Amino acid sequence: MPTTDNKLRLLVLVILFASCKVTQPYQRPTDAVNNNLFRDSTFADTSNIATVPWEQMFGDTLLQSLIREGIQNNLDLKIAQARIHKAEANFNQSKSARLPSLNFSANGTLQELSPAQGGALLPSQSYQVSLISSWELDLWGKLRSNRRAALASLLQSDAFRRAVQTQLVSDIATNYFALLALDEQLRITEKTIQNRTKDVETVKILKESDVVTGAAVVQSEANLYSAEVTIPDLKQQIRETENAISVLLGHNPDSISRSSLDEQVVTVDLKTGLPMQLLANRPDVQQAEFQLRYNFELVNVARTYFYPTLTITAQGGLSNGNIFQFLDASSLFGNIIGGLTQPIFNQGLNKQRLRQAKANQEEALSTFKQSVLLAGQEVSNALFNYQAALEKKTLRSKQIGSLQKAVDFTKELLKYSSSTSYIDVLTSEQSLLSAQLNGISDKLQQLQAIVALYRSLGGGWR
Repeated sequence: MPTTDNKLRLLVLVILFASCKVTQPYQRPTDAVNNNLFRDSTFADTSNIATVPWEQMFGDTLLQSLIREGIQNNLDLKIAQARIHKAEANFNQSKSARLPSLNFSANGTLQELSPAQGGALLPSQSYQVSLISSWELDLWGKLRSNRRAALASLLQSDAFRRAVQTQLVSDIATNYFALLALDEQLRITEKTIQNRTKDVETVKILKESDVVTGAAVVQSEANLYSAEVTIPDLKQQIRETENAISVLLGHNPDSISRSSLDEQVVTVDLKTGLPMQLLANRPDVQQAEFQLRYNFELVNVARTYFYPTLTITAQGGLSNGNIFQFLDASSLFGNIIGGLTQPIFNQGLNKQRLRQAKANQEEALSTFKQSVLLAGQEVSNALFNYQAALEKKTLRSKQIGSLQKAVDFTKELLKYSSSTSYIDVLTSEQSLLSAQLNGISDKLQQLQAIVALYRSLGGGWR
């Protein structure tokens, strides 16, 4: 016959085996990432620009200074940090939930009782001081799953903070390069205005010499005004971009110290690495997976509500009806109570809780897969955008060179040939300015594509 100790061991083994069947370990979905995630990309090695520190990625020292200031003062980052503190509090509480509770109780009762056959009222006194402890045994893994869910929530909050920092670095760099492009557009436009002012004076001299008509003078002035009218818009865009960067830095709108567009060079070899590295590098993808893990553990918790709960309650202290004998040994008391509660009918609450938890898990799984797909899309778009900018840069330089020659030729022909009108000069000048501004946009596209690729691969937070 088995002894009492053996029976107890057997019961514990049965409970542990059953608890393993109730809750399941989390496993990452195997179909979330594949090697075709980056379109038209080949993977020679695992080198990845996401592992490059942003100080090395962006060599402009003024931009580096702005990024440091943003990481230090940005309010979105401070909000994300506060969320981590809340998640830490929840996680610490979930660890303490497995420990017994302990409460102190002190009370005194004074009442007067009526005797059975009349007479004077009989006073009754009762005084009690006790400690009460209660402990729920985690037979089915509910408390362990709650703790793992709280840990997933904490890790999700940290991933959110890192995602905010990645986006912050990207936003500061993107706006900084846009500001440099606006500066360059303003510089070229102001230089164009200077040239066109000289053109107006030249055309007026040519009219006095009867080389051109009054129409050419009016057209040259209109050409000048068409360039001048763009200046206020450019200055407004510069002001707005400076204000946007100021907000990212966490301070009031102000001017931004900066270099020039010509000084920006790419010194890092742009490598994407393997798609699987997105799971290790991209904070927003990690955030989505931690949300999936959180909901997975809540499904485990929901399953445990179908099984009995074992609670042990202990109480001990002093109790006496005479305050003067309260500290006597006879006042000591203590008890231990074990209670087992098995749900039978709970108005469908347990089934509803499990169905809702499973639905939340399915939603989180789809969100996680979608975040991976969007990450792959962003990487593919940034790669193609960068390559397109490089191709345009080469062709644009040839276009600008040809248009500059066209402007020079038409101006010379206007002086010495009656077959050339000022319309030819006007057309060539407008085409040149447009090409020069587009050339700035091409350089901006290249720089912003690098930033987008860096962010889409998960860089900027290390």
